Amino acid sequence: MPDALPSCFGEYGVQAVDTSSGSKMSQNSVSCIYQTKLFGRCRLINVTWCKSLMGHGLSVSVDDPSPNSKCRVDMKPWFFWKLQGSKSINVDGQRVDVYWDMASAKYSHGPEPQDSFYVAIVSEGELVLLLGDMAKEAYKRTQTKPVSLDPTLLSRKEHMSGKKYYTTKAQFGEKGKIHDIMIECHTDGTREPRLYVRIDRQLMVHVKRLVWKFRGNQTIRVDGIAVEVFWDVYNWLFNPGIHGNAVFMFQTCLPSEDHKVWLRDATDCSSLMHWSSADKKQSTVENEAYGPAGFSLSLYAWKIE
Repeated sequence: MPDALPSCFGEYGVQAVDTSSGSKMSQNSVSCIYQTKLFGRCRLINVTWCKSLMGHGLSVSVDDPSPNSKCRVDMKPWFFWKLQGSKSINVDGQRVDVYWDMASAKYSHGPEPQDSFYVAIVSEGELVLLLGDMAKEAYKRTQTKPVSLDPTLLSRKEHMSGKKYYTTKAQFGEKGKIHDIMIECHTDGTREPRLYVRIDRQLMVHVKRLVWKFRGNQTIRVDGIAVEVFWDVYNWLFNPGIHGNAVFMFQTCLPSEDHKVWLRDATDCSSLMHWSSADKKQSTVENEAYGPAGFSLSLYAWKIE
């Protein structure tokens, strides 16, 4: 299995379907990194939702080297008691509690629940991160007060599969609207390969001669914000099969020198994944900066023929 696919019911994750025989992808995952404040310091909290043939899963971890700083919740259809519960993790020798209630959660097509759920992370009597629409129930159960500073969503990574069209939603500014993103790519060989990126049905990126421009970037503006769009479809064109995933990234507030590093060193799709991971955000934590931050959306697209 390539590293780009997370392991799902393994350690601190949710099980992925074995595709070593070349079978079609059926696993799907979404991973979000939030910047928040724990014990007086900036921290990154990674929340990963997974979906496989076995069911849904949830993984929560905090940027701490201790192995106890990860919390795994396996929500299999026949383990109903795990749809509601709590666990404690250790961060710098101090306790952080994770509460969840998925008993009535409603799902659409992806691994994330859409409504009727909550995930709450509690530290020192404050609810530092709350996901879901059941805020009243979460505060009642945890007996906490809201955190003084709201968490910030720094990055989001999605794995998806399709034939020609890949769609998702994203919000690029804290006060901006949620936009529909559609990526359309033709590589079937019947005509010249080409790539389209649309935001709310408006064409923003059109790449012709994709065989020669299989990696690249282009700046667009969304809600008045400059957004750098990266693409890497090398595997789709020249390395199809179980490793044939493409990578797309939408990045705000990224230094120009980082663009050049990725374009120079991107020998395969995994380079973009590592560059956009939490490790690259570590400088934010080390500098104790807690304020407006850039946002990145990474899409790992698996082509189903």
